Amino acid sequence: MPGGEVARRYPCVVISGRSRDDVTTRLKGISVRHVFGNHGLEPWGQDVAYAKRVRKWIDHLERRLSSYTGLTIEDKTYSVAIHYRSVRQKRLVVQAINDAILGLHGSRTIGGKQAVNLVPRDAPHKGMALERARRLLACDSAIYVGDDDTDEDAFRAAPPERLLSVRIGGTRKSGAHYYLKTQHEIDSLLRMLVRLRPTRSPSPSCDGHAGTLVEHIHTIASDADGHLVVNGRRPVGGHNDPDRAV
Repeated sequence: MPGGEVARRYPCVVISGRSRDDVTTRLKGISVRHVFGNHGLEPWGQDVAYAKRVRKWIDHLERRLSSYTGLTIEDKTYSVAIHYRSVRQKRLVVQAINDAILGLHGSRTIGGKQAVNLVPRDAPHKGMALERARRLLACDSAIYVGDDDTDEDAFRAAPPERLLSVRIGGTRKSGAHYYLKTQHEIDSLLRMLVRLRPTRSPSPSCDGHAGTLVEHIHTIASDADGHLVVNGRRPVGGHNDPDRAV
């Protein structure tokens, strides 16, 4: 499994929109150094005041949206996700969601895949979690891969010389420097990382190599005419330009 092999060679963290407990359960068998949940809020940003605020949002949303069949409101204690994937009249329900969230006190709205996420406006986000992890692990630079609008805070967390950002699925509005066309292509990137550091370690560290690694991958991209080559044959579009995907 490429993810497990990468975690044996590099200090890895997971920053997810799911609750931290949910993420930890899904990571069985993969050793990572830190897990951040709730879009970067957990564990260091947990606050009873956030939980109380979110509870009020949920009460309001349930009153406004409970009549829409297929819509679910996910309570993650410190954030809310409104899922409408199973709703037939999506345009109608999206408008209803937008109307319902207007004026919610202290909320920040982030789009998702057929979902709307609500997080406390003043809470730590994924970009802050990434920078915290980088400091804790004493890493000069980092590679960050994400597939959602909620990852944009992390894509913009640091300049290119300190952060190689990759979005799954290209969009011209993204702050990511590169993109992969599908989730399946992430395995090619992970295998490349394994080849670049073939030796496993019981306690992987940056030990001065992270910056060199990021520079090396940027160099590969420029050598390949703006494409990030993650295997010997198929390049991955560079500079987040969907028209250049293979």
